[in-house]
Amino acid sequence: MSSQWTRTIAPQAGQRLCHSDDVAEGEARGVGPLEGSKRKVIIVRRNGALHAWLDACPHYSTGTPMAWKTDAYLNGERTHLTCHSHNALFEMDTGACVLGPCLGQSLTRIEIAVGQAGDVFVLAPCEGGVA
Repeated sequence: MSSQWTRTIAPQAGQRLCHSDDVAEGEARGVGPLEGSKRKVIIVRRNGALHAWLDACPHYSTGTPMAWKTDAYLNGERTHLTCHSHNALFEMDTGACVLGPCLGQSLTRIEIAVGQAGDVFVLAPCEGGVA
């Protein structure tokens, strides 16, 4: 995935995604697309920690959206994030593909921070301009 591609679709730093209570343990939720972004952000809670990923399966260079319907980001067993287009499985906390056509690749992490009131925000931009 090129830096130019991620720069054009990633949300801008400082944008509010949701409240931390909006995502229960073992659940995933799509937010957005946000200002400056063409894709949603997937927020998932695993072992008490929130993780955020760009809703773009790395199987294609343009990043296919992963859910087949609103917030349907988990596999049937609810153990992994899944791309329903390719049946690829991703670890919820690392974004690493563990099964499917993009094995060895990872989802694009969105760095987040939780404010004192519990609001979840996109943190400062990271590698390749991805926030």
